[in-house]
Amino acid sequence: MDFRLRPWDFDDINSLVKHANNTKIAENLTNQFPNPYEFENGESFIQMTLKDSPTRIFAIEINGEASGAIGLHSQTDIHIKNMELGYWLAEIYWGKGIMTKAVKQIVDYGFKTFEIDRIFARPFGTNISSRKVLEKTGFKLEAKFERTIFKNGKYLDELVYAFRKV
Repeated sequence: MDFRLRPWDFDDINSLVKHANNTKIAENLTNQFPNPYEFENGESFIQMTLKDSPTRIFAIEINGEASGAIGLHSQTDIHIKNMELGYWLAEIYWGKGIMTKAVKQIVDYGFKTFEIDRIFARPFGTNISSRKVLEKTGFKLEAKFERTIFKNGKYLDELVYAFRKV
């Protein structure tokens, strides 16, 4: 299935809210990703993405509609040569290989655009699909922290996957 990564635009607000307002997506993300996901949340998110230059957080456009997000988050201090990868995709597009291709694109973009040596992601241990995406794209499991995440009344494992610049 075809898709493209592109900067967010305020015209994306309706599709963003439509796709992001999904408990199945929110349960695999930090609590900074609201549930329910409302118009004001989408507006704040898009505004935040437009402040970055170069772009760090992209819309995943499918069939002319923003259907997910993928981005790299800068780190500070002694972690300055690292960026954290985050992503989500509309449920209707799960299992179609889109995210694997999008992760490959953002990793390539990250190393070409920013002065970094490592991109890492921290999926929950229960998020098997995200773990598979990372493994398919060459990320290596670096660490497992047992029961460090408290989400929706449950303790979950936190995994750290990383891709290092060659």
